[in-house]
Amino acid sequence: MNDIKEKLHGFSVNEFQQDLINWFLAEKRDLPWRKDQDPYKVWVSEIMLQQTRVDTVIPYFNSFITKFPTIEALADADEEEVLKAWEGLGYYSRVRNLQAAVREVKEVYGGVVPNNPEELGKLKGVGPYTKGAILSIAYNIPEPAVDGNVMRVISRILSIWEDIAKPKARKLFEEAIYELIDKEDPSSFNQGLMELGALICTPTSPSCLLCPVREHCSAFVEGVQAELPIKSKKKKPKPLQMAAVVLYDNEGNLYIHKRPSTGLLANLWEHPNVEVTQSKSKTYREQLTEYLESEYEAKVNLSELIGTVEHVFSHLIWNISVYSGEVKNKPKETLKRITKQELEQHAFPVSHQKITKMWGEH
Repeated sequence: MNDIKEKLHGFSVNEFQQDLINWFLAEKRDLPWRKDQDPYKVWVSEIMLQQTRVDTVIPYFNSFITKFPTIEALADADEEEVLKAWEGLGYYSRVRNLQAAVREVKEVYGGVVPNNPEELGKLKGVGPYTKGAILSIAYNIPEPAVDGNVMRVISRILSIWEDIAKPKARKLFEEAIYELIDKEDPSSFNQGLMELGALICTPTSPSCLLCPVREHCSAFVEGVQAELPIKSKKKKPKPLQMAAVVLYDNEGNLYIHKRPSTGLLANLWEHPNVEVTQSKSKTYREQLTEYLESEYEAKVNLSELIGTVEHVFSHLIWNISVYSGEVKNKPKETLKRITKQELEQHAFPVSHQKITKMWGEH
């Protein structure tokens, strides 16, 4: 990567490290996972922080660590309980992978998170960023932890005009961090970069005048900080029309369904639902009624539409028409019959929590 070496020609690496670390130690936010350098807590926080804001994560982290304070506690926990603790954070494969990896750490490494890059990187759900974050923050090993935040900061500091949406760009930024990272205090250095990206070097309108490393920043000198980083647009998410029903019987019990063990929202509970299409011959309500009969042998009187719920994934948008309906017979056992009180014990995706709330208010 000669171009990185070239970009660093004449760059004062030592001063950059000191300015960044001094700022971080003086200004860092008081976050619960920073109370100590426990690798398990660093790991949990980094998995939670993927695609989720810090403010959202804090209460989830505190509650999760209270429930599962150690590697052993999480490894031995029932998956249903773990999913319930994650309910609302989304991207549920993150926590399923975390639990699988933690079980491996318990069985193979005696409950100690490995500090070897190769061993750590082989654990389920531990990608290059998470690996670098755990090694540097918890074990003080000078490994790069490159995410979108860090790529944005470094692209501006070193004036890197690579498209950060392309996988090959990560290698370039990792190479840059290897050159820049403070070997004495990689924990503060990497956290400083993350903090800088979160608080100062933001995607739009960066606060350059408050930046502790402004003097080292090529983009600031050239006045191009608003144009960096280069990032190509993602594909637009595909809309999907769904119809869902809150099913109940004449005793007030509810009927819910468990999603498959693989794929989107795996192993979460939901209200019965089906993809529907605009049709002149059949309304959404009629399509849903037919689906309930063919899939669950459930004879149901559906209400009129009680509302709609929209839920946006990275690749999909669910537009859900919501109904309620009383079951007139005993449906197939693939529908689980529960009391209203038992709803609380089951983990639902956010869209179906909204459906339950909408039905309760109707």
